[in-house]
Amino acid sequence: MQKFFRTPGVMSVLLGNMLLAFTATSACARERETRAGETGVLNRQVTVGETSYGYQVFVPSNNSPNKKLPVILFLHGIGQRGEAGIVPTEGAAGALVQSYLERVPAIVVLPQCRKGVYWSDPQMEAQAIRALDQSVADFGGDPARVYLTGVSMGGYGAWHLAAGHPGKFAALVPVCGGSPLRSADRYSAIASKIGRTPTWVFHGSDDRVVPVSESRRMAEALKAAGGNVRYTEYEGAGHNVWNRAYTEPDFLSWLLAQRLHR
Repeated sequence: MQKFFRTPGVMSVLLGNMLLAFTATSACARERETRAGETGVLNRQVTVGETSYGYQVFVPSNNSPNKKLPVILFLHGIGQRGEAGIVPTEGAAGALVQSYLERVPAIVVLPQCRKGVYWSDPQMEAQAIRALDQSVADFGGDPARVYLTGVSMGGYGAWHLAAGHPGKFAALVPVCGGSPLRSADRYSAIASKIGRTPTWVFHGSDDRVVPVSESRRMAEALKAAGGNVRYTEYEGAGHNVWNRAYTEPDFLSWLLAQRLHR
């Protein structure tokens, strides 16, 4: 069984730090029918089978209608699981998050994993991908610049979704995650599916929640498979390295430079 960190407000802290350095753009949007000028943090729903899932999507506010925006799919950690679909931006801390989101030059998709399961659950994977696809279609996202990131449980989920949907993501950023597989070839099996997708892996050397060996071995497996991988390990740091990872000086420029060539 996977074990992950639980910290109240980690989503708010994470998004605030992740998005602090980003500059503003925007897009038009729709809920069921397009409503021009709909921006900010919006509540949406997708249906998988007979189950509806709430999620949120951030649409920046000053975009040219003719410009397709990059899209970031963010997978949260275990402490933010639930059914409301509004965990990332609720409460006072959420108001702070929204102010930071206004600086993002991208659409940000924020699905929520249900309690008792992980992102590797088929339903959770399906609802996250559906929320992403729906957001790209609804808000004018650029399908050639779709990026995937996640922290802790979401880091595991990022590896899982990237391996399950090769060629969908222009870049992958797992933070303090690891291989979701339990087979003997659990690292190489994931790496072979990710291929040369540009990947930047982050972990703390003293992480007591998710062993740093998880990220080390995933990075090594990608290199062995000829992958395009960067690995950053923070010496002496514990589990919550997302604050540092998302504010690395060249993180944003690196991420937004990645593009699918079809």
